Amino acid sequence: MRERKAELCQNLQSLQDEIQMQALKFDRNPQDIHLVAVSKTHPLSDILAVHEAGQKAFGENKVQELCEKMQEASQVPEAQDISWHLIGTLQRNKVKFVVGRVALIHSVNTLKLLEKLESIATERGAEQDILLQVNIAQEASKQGFALEDLSTAYTYVESCPHLHLRGLMTMAPDFSNKDDALPIFQKCHGLYKDLQKVYGQDQINTLSMGMSADFPQAIAAGATHLRVGSHIFGARDYSKSPLSKS
Repeated sequence: MRERKAELCQNLQSLQDEIQMQALKFDRNPQDIHLVAVSKTHPLSDILAVHEAGQKAFGENKVQELCEKMQEASQVPEAQDISWHLIGTLQRNKVKFVVGRVALIHSVNTLKLLEKLESIATERGAEQDILLQVNIAQEASKQGFALEDLSTAYTYVESCPHLHLRGLMTMAPDFSNKDDALPIFQKCHGLYKDLQKVYGQDQINTLSMGMSADFPQAIAAGATHLRVGSHIFGARDYSKSPLSKS
């Protein structure tokens, strides 16, 4: 356990150093770039070790796994300041488990999901920060709003008093040359800046893009939040994951 904790702390520090280096390389302020540690399939003990090293935000892909970890963490006094993010696809029948319970939902991808989020939030009197997921590359295998549907999504969110739009999220295709992701991220950054012009920088303050393979390109393009897991926790072992479904 001691060795694992030391390994995780070293991994986190190395990643933070790399993020800082990349930020300075592209004339970014490192303090403007926030890390969401993607902890899917890894146990709470790993999360607590990384949290103790100073990491506050953790992202999970599957609702059930997220809820189980939040429940476990709620019994740990020193873990009460963890900021939980849902970064994976959210099915409408799972909305009730996360609304008002997570700091941010990165993956809002349809009008029907927006409708369900607002409905549940209204029932609970809860507030929920969200990002709209945009399918910049128009990949059939990826979720997200098409570019031509974004204005409709913006208008709909304006009509939802319990939902607070904070920005956008996107994923780049799995390019063999990671620099090919740069135009994807740059296009999303342009949409993000347009959104800020309409709603202001105080409201629109989150551009979630860049994962373990392409976070340097995301930093270059202006990401504010990076979703990185394997650089911290190592390779995922799905056979040991407590969950196989969302």
